[in-house]
Amino acid sequence: MSMRNALTHVNADGGVRMVDVGDKPVTARYASAEARVRISDALAEAIRTDSVKKGNVLEVAKIAGIQAAKQTAQLIPLCHSLPLDAVNVTAELTSRFVHLRAEVRTSWKTGVEMEALTAVSVAALTVIDMGKAIDPGMVIEYVRLLEKDGGMHGRYVAPDAVENTCG
Repeated sequence: MSMRNALTHVNADGGVRMVDVGDKPVTARYASAEARVRISDALAEAIRTDSVKKGNVLEVAKIAGIQAAKQTAQLIPLCHSLPLDAVNVTAELTSRFVHLRAEVRTSWKTGVEMEALTAVSVAALTVIDMGKAIDPGMVIEYVRLLEKDGGMHGRYVAPDAVENTCG
């Protein structure tokens, strides 16, 4: 088998294609992801006192993350549109960071890793958009998959991840 034929999103002619999941069984799927945004002391204080002029940064970031998870197939080429059963996004302020976490569930033929990653990515970008007048130097330090479960590849847990809490 040639390398081109072994690639799941490449057809025999070398063109891209969306994988056919029509014959795959519907199974329970779960994924969680996290992101962290480094912020200034001034922005941390403004978030803590809910004095950011655009509104409550943590609540808006959570809403943005939920909306993003629901739009993943429109944002990332070759992703399947999924019927999501649950999306939970949390946003927590610590001394110099906004920590974001998304947990996504579906019962479908393909996983929800990209939905979880998209949720925390857009939530992190929302923190930056809302706080940029106070802190234009914010940095998204990482975005990563914490855990996934379901499907033919089974379970993955990042070595230092906390076990899932999505009910």
